[in-house]
Amino acid sequence: MTEAQTTADDDLELLRSAAVAAGILAAGFFRHAMKTWTKDNASPVSEADITVDRYLKATLLAARPGYGWLSEEEADDLSRLARRRVFIIDPIDGTRGFIRGEDSWTISLAVIEDGLPLAGVVYAPARDELFEAARGSGARFNARAMTPHRLRGAAPVIPGPGAVHDELKAIGLDYVRGPYLPSLAYRLVQVAQGSLDALPVRRGASDWDVAGATAILNECGIELVDACAGPIRFNRHDVRHGPLAAAADDSLKTLLKDALVRVYGCPSEDATAASDLEGRTT
Repeated sequence: MTEAQTTADDDLELLRSAAVAAGILAAGFFRHAMKTWTKDNASPVSEADITVDRYLKATLLAARPGYGWLSEEEADDLSRLARRRVFIIDPIDGTRGFIRGEDSWTISLAVIEDGLPLAGVVYAPARDELFEAARGSGARFNARAMTPHRLRGAAPVIPGPGAVHDELKAIGLDYVRGPYLPSLAYRLVQVAQGSLDALPVRRGASDWDVAGATAILNECGIELVDACAGPIRFNRHDVRHGPLAAAADDSLKTLLKDALVRVYGCPSEDATAASDLEGRTT
């Protein structure tokens, strides 16, 4: 099959099989002694991250050599900006939890087409949970269809940064503070599944943190938005995002966006224009 013939479902099948195999690789390191170190940005990395990343790159690009590539564990190759479809990969999302032996880490994979998710997988091997979606084909959890979740009268469950919780309390929102899970991708798919009602995300998340989960949210009718800039796009020159919010209930999402703006602010119009120009001219 040539790349010109591949559909969203074709790419999802590829991502799914790669994620499951990568999960087996990662499980060989999980809760065992392994080499770990700290990257320049002070985030942790382990030999498991690198092993899984190398496997995924070899496997996925062998199947789709014309696709671009963006991974948390590799230097950014800006040739991806000229590719219509791009793999965006986080080989182990929630590395801190993985190193500590916690079981909610995930493998997050996406294919992005023209800046928007085409297919995505978020796989939590230690919990035997696989979330997946292809554009126009719906989302599934362990092969069962996922449906949009709406609030049903109970106090919403919302995890998030402490400063955002302070803002939500200040406006008198009646809610339950949800648990913190190290994998951002996993927290986002909990919103899609309905285990969480909403999620505010501090400024600075990168494409690989959210691309796979965004594909799943989209197919559940839930939009992940930048509190300042609106619906997010991927495979831009700057892969980092502003403060983000996801919620099935639009009124709740509005409250989260307002709280995020009060906590983190928004870039000036001049800075936003300069960033957009840089992305168009690179």
